[in-house]
Amino acid sequence: MTEFLTTPEGRRIAYNRTPGTGPGIVFCGGYKSDMEGAKALALEAWARAQGRAFLRFDYSGHGASDGAFEEGAIGDWFEDARDAIAALTTGPQVIVGSSMGGWIALLLARHLPERFAGLVTIAAAPDFTEDSFWAGFSPEQKRLLEEQGQIALPSGYGEPYLVTRRLINEGRNRLVLRSPLALPFPARFLQGTADEAVSLETATRLLGHAEGDDMRLTLVKGADHSFSTPDCLALIEAAIDEVTARASA
Repeated sequence: MTEFLTTPEGRRIAYNRTPGTGPGIVFCGGYKSDMEGAKALALEAWARAQGRAFLRFDYSGHGASDGAFEEGAIGDWFEDARDAIAALTTGPQVIVGSSMGGWIALLLARHLPERFAGLVTIAAAPDFTEDSFWAGFSPEQKRLLEEQGQIALPSGYGEPYLVTRRLINEGRNRLVLRSPLALPFPARFLQGTADEAVSLETATRLLGHAEGDDMRLTLVKGADHSFSTPDCLALIEAAIDEVTARASA
């Protein structure tokens, strides 16, 4: 059942929480996605079958949460995730971050490492506002963004992405690949070779940049950005099991 949490910042975000044993699992979704996606629902069903606690939620401006998507930025959505974990979970969690949720998870790791039992990312997209959006803009697009405050980008997932000047500028305060990034817990990064949204270079850059004693990158030949086939879902579940076991060993 969908419930709502009003965060300390005054944003009203939607969530679904499954009770169970710990360490619980928290799913952080992607840019313009919501908690009703295939991965979130499949992992929730898997966690319930195992008796594991599970939390999925919508960032503000996403899904069933309040707010306008185009008014949000990475920092807002990081705060939403941080506040949801603080209010709705107890003890260390396995944080699962998909696409932008991978960036959010890395920000959580920087600010709340004590709340991590382990980390699993799926096509993680750290720093994408700078390295993908801004770096890929033409001089004309950059000029329009600065003058108009927003531009529309075509999307392979439906409506165009509306990229705002605030999203770019605020994202520059949240970059994780430009300064030390400690992951002092088991971390597993999953990436498909046919992903057209996040490059293999991004995955290997994250692996090379992050600091930790228990990190592994798994590449799946032919898997796309959705990473939601039965085989891919099984890999996510196996990664959650692995970091849980490593954390408790």
